[in-house]
Amino acid sequence: MTYNEDIKIVAFVGLAGSGKSVAADYIVEKGYPKVYFGGIIYSAMNEAGIEITPDSQQKFREEIRTREGKDFVVKRVIKQTHDLIAAGQHRIILDGLYSWTEYKILKHEFPGELSVIAVVAPKKLRHHRLSQRTERPFTGEEANTRDYTEIENLEKGGPIAIADHYIINDGDFDNLHEQIDVTLNDIKFYND
Repeated sequence: MTYNEDIKIVAFVGLAGSGKSVAADYIVEKGYPKVYFGGIIYSAMNEAGIEITPDSQQKFREEIRTREGKDFVVKRVIKQTHDLIAAGQHRIILDGLYSWTEYKILKHEFPGELSVIAVVAPKKLRHHRLSQRTERPFTGEEANTRDYTEIENLEKGGPIAIADHYIINDGDFDNLHEQIDVTLNDIKFYND
């Protein structure tokens, strides 16, 4: 693949409750398109006739990556991203990059165009946020299990550890949004 300096792709990574989806949604609200990794899983689950619950989603995500390869989701993300670029979109958000395998494939596919931003927060704060969610709230034990599962089974730690930029999400929404704007200005995402 060749580098195109006009294209900027941002992938937010982070453990559950860090605020990565909130960060992605903030940019999408500004009018930028998003490719959602989880949406690909949801579509595949619907096609297989599997009810979407937190447990079934986690199990399906692990099973499909075992059955069809760790690159199952990322292949579809790449296609959707290329379709957006072909349609004239040069600023794209990727929401839900999980694994080290996905990270390496995307960095190869979009050399110089992809910036990975890790959204991090203290464990206690992340787990508190997860317990307060209206949709799928977690107990402390469930949050710990989710952390371990994502790190051990989904290789989620690698992309966070080697991210291009970090945002510490331990404050309010205004603080998060300010950090996002500073980071995206730094990588010239907003400069169309």
